[in-house]
Amino acid sequence: MSDDAGPPRTFKGLLRWATTPPQAWGVYLLALLLVWLLSFYAGTLKPKKAPEASPPPVTAPKS
Repeated sequence: MSDDAGPPRTFKGLLRWATTPPQAWGVYLLALLLVWLLSFYAGTLKPKKAPEASPPPVTAPKS
């Protein structure tokens, strides 16, 4: 019998589990999907309207 207690309980154990070959592909694809979704969402946001730039005030020429 083995002492395999199931899923890892620490962050270091989770990191070790996620970097083993079969899971690493899934983690990589999930990260790519997350980056794509975030960039797609950011691209759909409407930019804030900048305040209208008023022309400089007209001054009379000095003679």
